[in-house]
Amino acid sequence: MAVKILPSADVDSSAVIGDGSSIWHLAQIRDEAVIGENCIIGRGAYIGSGVTMGKNCKVQNYALVYEPAKLGDGVFIGPAAVLTNDQFPRAVNTDLTLKSGSDWDAVGVTIGDGASIGARAVCIAPVTIGKWALVAAGAVVTKDVPDFALVAGVPAKRIRWVGRAGVPLEEIGNNLFRCPQDQSRYRQVSENELVAESI
Repeated sequence: MAVKILPSADVDSSAVIGDGSSIWHLAQIRDEAVIGENCIIGRGAYIGSGVTMGKNCKVQNYALVYEPAKLGDGVFIGPAAVLTNDQFPRAVNTDLTLKSGSDWDAVGVTIGDGASIGARAVCIAPVTIGKWALVAAGAVVTKDVPDFALVAGVPAKRIRWVGRAGVPLEEIGNNLFRCPQDQSRYRQVSENELVAESI
């Protein structure tokens, strides 16, 4: 399938865009970024230098994915969400001279397969968001998020478990959970670990 890049998008010539992907109006894809197959980059979204993204990802309008973020397959980034890359941000050095690229070390956010980041959520690097996790809209993630966790709030905390379908799981006893949508089952093996029993 052909790549679709709107004329107003700014895609660096060194970026790699996978087959079937679409880059919409005013999006910017920086140098050395790698976008997988069948991805959608929404209007005004920013993908930083060297960011890697798996296949079938969606980055919604005005989301900011700063380098060196790494996104797995099937990741959803909601509208105006931000993945940061500077632990100690300053515009200037201690003598008030403007910082350059060599004055700081970029650290990235890592997101596992199937995970979703809600609208206007902020993920503070260098956190890792687990596979199939769900970050609620407006949350501020300051710590790693386990696989299948639903986190919300400022700072974000786990409030439920979710399955691959993205809906909250129902507890059915003996540390077992069931997805009400597809009936898949999961087992909680510790306070912060849930594993799929059947998919």
